[in-house]
Amino acid sequence: MRYIWQHIKAIIETYNGSLPLAHFLKNYYKQHPILGSRDRKIISAMAYSYYRAAKGFTTENIEEKILACMQVCGSENLLPPALLAAGLPQLEFAPDNLFPNDAAISGGITQAEWLQSMCSQPNLFIRIRKDKKTILDILDKHNISYTFVGDKCLSLPNGAKIDALLEPDTYVVQDASSQQTGEYFQPKKNELWYDCCSGAGGKSLLLKDLESGVRLTVTDRRETIIYNLHQRFRLYHHHLPVAHVTDVTNKALLEKALGAKKFDNIICDAPCSGSGTWARTPEQLYFFDPKTLNDFSSLQKTIATNVSHYLKPGGRLLYITCSIFKEENENAVAEITKQTGLHLIRSQIINGTSIHADSMFIAELQK
Repeated sequence: MRYIWQHIKAIIETYNGSLPLAHFLKNYYKQHPILGSRDRKIISAMAYSYYRAAKGFTTENIEEKILACMQVCGSENLLPPALLAAGLPQLEFAPDNLFPNDAAISGGITQAEWLQSMCSQPNLFIRIRKDKKTILDILDKHNISYTFVGDKCLSLPNGAKIDALLEPDTYVVQDASSQQTGEYFQPKKNELWYDCCSGAGGKSLLLKDLESGVRLTVTDRRETIIYNLHQRFRLYHHHLPVAHVTDVTNKALLEKALGAKKFDNIICDAPCSGSGTWARTPEQLYFFDPKTLNDFSSLQKTIATNVSHYLKPGGRLLYITCSIFKEENENAVAEITKQTGLHLIRSQIINGTSIHADSMFIAELQK
């Protein structure tokens, strides 16, 4: 264990959150090839447990703190039997200290349940596109446990090796809460839809699977992301959408891309803190700077306001974040409606904590 302790202490001393923890650890292991697979597994569990729970303990002893974090996160079974037999430290855990600031939480989720969810990795979720019986038969054959969350959503153990077993076009890896946003879409054939912050196309693909006959336009400011979206559309046998690489925060560039187009519906899956997904990336919770909330909120309002001009009368703007902060959700929507004249039809937090999923916010606004 002395060797393990040296490495985990070095990681904690040098890691500053500027890279995703998974990328940092991958690079670290490349620099230390002497570490075997079991060593890497223990060190990774220690690192993730630390960034999930360290702020909940007051002890200054780093080894005690890491062991306590592993207990809270349920990863202590990876430790050597001799260490377990000697007894682990029994320290008081204060989850409120994981996020010691006054950022208001949206209605529909409590800070207590959100913080408790930070102590474990969420499940893997897939959306079944076709061949449901075949998928279930394969999972059963390989003893991969699953539960249904709705008719087409499966919850699987995190890390389940399904990519080598299932045909790639039969399913999509997509969090349960993200899938649930599709209940707001209600698309109709030949409608004009616009996904203004498309990313790699998770919401766009969900839309097209619900109604392949919609006419879709997508924008993102990153050319490589649009390329990835096109590759995914090809994989799932959908016609490619009209795509523009542009910055939707810039009115002039947006007008150059869209011209006089008007849409029946706009999906605005806005950039955000990602706080509803931090259980997957706990380093973001650990290193979060509350001052950035105002920056995100300002960006979200700018994007939603800019794209709202491209709605037809009666058209809908579906404003989505993967945040649980009121500043990015209810408060942002209130300002958007004030600036645009859009009418709020309904909104909700999709609270995924009880099923080990992400949490998201969605608001349906109409022109």
